[in-house]
Amino acid sequence: MSRERFVVHLPVLATDLDAARAITRALAFLADVDRAETTVSEEDAQHVRHRVFCDRLLDGRRRCPLRAHHDGECRPPSAAGR
Repeated sequence: MSRERFVVHLPVLATDLDAARAITRALAFLADVDRAETTVSEEDAQHVRHRVFCDRLLDGRRRCPLRAHHDGECRPPSAAGR
């Protein structure tokens, strides 16, 4: 039996792009947050999206858990998950 899946659209008000990214990173501890698809946008330009997390696909089809555009090498997610 497959589990039903829902996408939550959670608009929040942030004063700038850095604050918006910080808000989304604060929710990243939740196991079901899809980091690869987490983006933020300006209210009046929702078609221009900015990634919050790195979305590079690593071995084992897992994704790098670091911030988007991070310095240095990507790393695999920790064994603890998030």
